[in-house]
Amino acid sequence: MTTLTVAPDLDPVLGTVGRIRRLINDTLVLTRRNLARTLSEPESLIDVTLTPVVFTLLFAYVVGGAIALPNGVSYHDYLIPGMFAMTMTSASTGTASAVNHDMANGIIARFRSLPMSRAGVLAGQSLADLLTTVIAVIVLAVTGLAIGWRVHTDVGHAAEAFVLVLLFAYALNWGMACLGMVFRSAEGVQQFGVLLMLGLTFVSSAFVPTSGMPSWLRVVANWNPLSSLSAAIRELFGNPNPASAVRAWPLQHPVLATTVYSLGMIAVFAPLAVRLYRTRTSL
Repeated sequence: MTTLTVAPDLDPVLGTVGRIRRLINDTLVLTRRNLARTLSEPESLIDVTLTPVVFTLLFAYVVGGAIALPNGVSYHDYLIPGMFAMTMTSASTGTASAVNHDMANGIIARFRSLPMSRAGVLAGQSLADLLTTVIAVIVLAVTGLAIGWRVHTDVGHAAEAFVLVLLFAYALNWGMACLGMVFRSAEGVQQFGVLLMLGLTFVSSAFVPTSGMPSWLRVVANWNPLSSLSAAIRELFGNPNPASAVRAWPLQHPVLATTVYSLGMIAVFAPLAVRLYRTRTSL
């Protein structure tokens, strides 16, 4: 029976420059490793290729016909920003599954036996997943354009919207990395991830205005990060944004609110993920 020896944490004995250099190098190496694994398993890209198309068509042509927006607003223009929010949440569950897979197969334990940056292992996973999320953004944008969605602002505002989407996705990846290390099975991760995605998405203004919700639920929806993300994207793309009339701070300042939410999640979940990585070697 082979026993893995945990390599000592060299951070205290390395200088600041050395720690940063090692973090960057390990992050890049593990990003390439995770991308190579993803490309070797094309079916793992379903959530960023096929899923956005299916859900967009479903909401646009099946659900959308039953939803009436004020002033005769086009539901397709309203829908796509909400789909960006939903797709980022759905795609981030892949991070939880990948981390859980590595934990269950002992790969994380092997990494801990090497003189590697603790944060670099998780940063490599989150960065690789962010790069695959770019595929989802492109697929969703093309699908939206095909069904009639349009950007009504300039290139600068559109670029800001895409950057905000990816920042939010990156923040979610860190939270999902924590989830992957807490759950003991891939099935549990997937089931909880689906519930989380559905809960965050439907209790928000992603697909319908919050004005029609019960008062107690409306408060939750107005402060839901996906509501501010959806509103921010609509504002930056120049799409219909009924949430701008809602007297709630995240919806009155959606770009700032989404940025604060994203940076807050990174500040909380990144250190927590590293701590879990240090203490949990197997499932």
